[in-house]
Amino acid sequence: MLIEYLKLVGLGLFTLLPLANPLTSVTLLLALGRDFTHEERNRQVDRSTLYVLAIILVCFYAGHAIISGFGISIPGLRIAGGLIVAYIGFGMLFPASTQSETDAQINMAPETTVHLDTSHGPHRPPPRDISFIPLALPGTAGPGTIALIISNASAMHSGGALHLWQHLAVITVAVLIAGIFWICMRSAEQVTRFLGQSGIDAVSRIMGFLLICMGVQIIINGIFELMGRPVPA
Repeated sequence: MLIEYLKLVGLGLFTLLPLANPLTSVTLLLALGRDFTHEERNRQVDRSTLYVLAIILVCFYAGHAIISGFGISIPGLRIAGGLIVAYIGFGMLFPASTQSETDAQINMAPETTVHLDTSHGPHRPPPRDISFIPLALPGTAGPGTIALIISNASAMHSGGALHLWQHLAVITVAVLIAGIFWICMRSAEQVTRFLGQSGIDAVSRIMGFLLICMGVQIIINGIFELMGRPVPA
């Protein structure tokens, strides 16, 4: 039983890690969280780690029922996920250059009339929450990862009720994936200091282009799967 448990855990990590690829989320955090403070970034990472863990477990135990209940097919899931990935990639490749409302008002105001209350630090709007979208979904738990989890869960459940060691293996894989994700995301602070602002901007644009390519490829895979044809290499 222990050998089977270890085999299932190893197989789960071997198949999920290349698809999950936490480094993608690290790049997203560097690009979208460049203005976050250290505490804000850590909160986003901690929250996103819990989301990744929850997504993996929900997809395994209820993913097939959810997509079937809404009439969603695996090809439809891939195409929709590909559109989301491509949309995020366009946003990273062509970042908005508009100022926030607060910055615009400060820059437009006369220098003698600008009064900032610095007793509690500079006032700025709270950062937007990027922990679920796009860090957890689709950064790590993307359409490919979700489709693989749902298909493997269906295959395992088709053999009858799962044994206790199989449930433990699934939970272990989910915890390990989330742990690897957390370690990679927390290392983004060192990457930020090493690259600097210009390096992060360059990496962000390169990653944006790659995300667009990945999104288009996911859409192509979904279309070919929908047509029942093999995906071209």
